[in-house]
Amino acid sequence: MTDERLWQLDKTAFASTDGSGQVVAGPLSEQFVELTRLLLTASTPAQVLQQIIDAAYRVVPGADLVSVTLRAADGTFHTPVATEKVAVELDAVQYRAGTGPCVDAAASESPGHVRSDDLAHETRWPDFSQAAVRHGFTAILSTVLLPEATPPRLPGALNIYSRRPDALGPVAQDTALLLATHGSLALAGTNAVSRADLEARHLRRAIESRDVIGQAKGILMQRRGLTADEAFDLLRRTSQDLNIKLAELASTLAARHTELDGL
Repeated sequence: MTDERLWQLDKTAFASTDGSGQVVAGPLSEQFVELTRLLLTASTPAQVLQQIIDAAYRVVPGADLVSVTLRAADGTFHTPVATEKVAVELDAVQYRAGTGPCVDAAASESPGHVRSDDLAHETRWPDFSQAAVRHGFTAILSTVLLPEATPPRLPGALNIYSRRPDALGPVAQDTALLLATHGSLALAGTNAVSRADLEARHLRRAIESRDVIGQAKGILMQRRGLTADEAFDLLRRTSQDLNIKLAELASTLAARHTELDGL
């Protein structure tokens, strides 16, 4: 599909007609036109995905939180962009469980979208549903995203969370599907479609987490006379007891170890 054709699709989407039969673009149509212009100037997948989640947050009815799920060549999932950090945490619950709307929408046999209107009574993904409700999110919509133009075309997902049950209805679903289509087309047109830029971000975060955990282990080994394995086990148990991510606990310990003698 050409850039001009994509722009024309936007110009008529979500439009109405006046008394003479002339097409009149509405506010949503105008926002999609502007999104298309922004996507056509994006040069990397990271820029495209940032534009997509920003647009989804603005235009999808009921959207309170937005993220993108991508799958690496080894089959693992990660969240390269999100409107808030809590989305990364909730996505990760699904990645660990191996199931959830983000994971199911990004599956090779994906139905195109996965939706739950009331996570408080959802039985398909108990771990994720409980975590989402604890954070105040009671509905989710995930739509398939295709970040690659060539095989193996590993699908991803555009994920939209809402704090209100039943908030992500048919209009939200149609809008999200259109956004995901725009995102897929724009991603296929970038020079970095191999996702090297995105995976570098993911790797950088992993290295940073590993380094800070190493610092925290060293502090505990020195102060408590522990072995490396014992220090890591102490960090892991404390992380679970306090319900704090291991990397966050390690970062706090490394930065404020003189104040945490009770650890």
